[in-house]
Formats: sequence, structure tokens, C-alpha cells
Amino acid sequence: MTTLLYIPVSSRGTDSHSRKAGADLCARLQAAIPHLNIATRDLGGDPLPHPDQIFVHAMLTPADSRTDTHHAALAKSEELIAELEAADAILIATPIHNFTVPSALKSWIDHVVRINRTFHSTPTGKIGLLKDRPTRIIAASGGRFADDPTAQRDFFEPYLRYLFSIVGIIDIDVLRMELLTRGPEPLAAAQAKAATWIADQTTKLTAAFTGP
Repeated sequence: MTTLLYIPVSSRGTDSHSRKAGADLCARLQAAIPHLNIATRDLGGDPLPHPDQIFVHAMLTPADSRTDTHHAALAKSEELIAELEAADAILIATPIHNFTVPSALKSWIDHVVRINRTFHSTPTGKIGLLKDRPTRIIAASGGRFADDPTAQRDFFEPYLRYLFSIVGIIDIDVLRMELLTRGPEPLAAAQAKAATWIADQTTKLTAAFTGP
């Protein structure tokens, strides 16, 4: 069975543009791939705890020296990493907060990007321990990201691309839905762009998971 790990991040519920686009892609993939299992980790509806002192201590303790307390502190992290390991594809639908990832998504990142668990650190650089797989990111923002002086600087996409590469994931495609709070015309343009991207990704992912 093919598994898609779907991670909606927005706390805005049905008002969320990223959730609407994410749900649309999930529905289209479900219709096109009958054996598709969609495993949802809703970071907006059920936020994760941020790593605390016990978590960090447990993470940095060698695996063969961990106590029951250490294992308990890492239990949620292990659950989240297991979801990643079981997924054949990943879909993250998120807003952009203050030019980068929301705290709910950052907490997930801090649970799953773990030294000696999802990557090794070596003298020549970090080595990812997860298999590469299609990872699609829907990013919704009220502003616009570009190189001109009137636009916002982009700390979002470069960060996520670098971060996922650390754990071994490089097959990434990002949909930008921008200017969502600037009136009906920019909103309609963003929705049209999303519809095209969703159709394209449905075709590509269906071919990847049902082809010979």
C-alpha cells in the first residue's frame, strides 16, 4: 500500500488557504490511486510539545545508555519519525509566519531532525539516514517573496530545502500561494496557480505510484 503523510499546519481550520489546497490534492490523489493510504498529522489542530530540557538530554545521550526516562522523553519523536519512515510521499500544507515556518511546524522539525537517528554528523558533513521520497509543500502567505526591494525576503523555502536534505530528502516541490490578503484579484490568481500545480502533481505522483 502506498502511504502519503499529510501534514496540515494552519490553525485557521476551514478558513485556511493552505489546508484547502492540501485537501484538494489529497482528494485527487485518493481518487487516482485507489490503494493510497493518507496518514494525517495535523499540527494545527493538535500541536506538538516543543522539545524541553529532558528531551534534549535524552537525544544527546547515546542510545545504549538511555534510561526509561530518556525513552519516554523521546517517545513522541520516535512516533513522528516512524510516520516519516513509513511514508512513500509527504505533503506539508502550511502558512508562512514572519517570513519562515510557523512554530507548530518548527516543533515537528525539532522532533524529527535528530542526530544519530535521522542523520549522522561526520568530519565531511552530515549524512541523511532517511530514504528520499516525493515531498510537496504548499505555502500560503499574505505577502510576496521576490528579489526586488518591495518584496519580502525568503527564509522559508531555502531553509526547508536545506533541512530536508540533511535527513536525505531532496525530491521537493513547493507551491507558493502569495498575496492572499491583498484583495479578490490576487486571491483568484493564487487559487488559479494552485489549481494548475495540484493538477500537475496529481499526474506526476499518480504516475510514480501506479506506473510499471
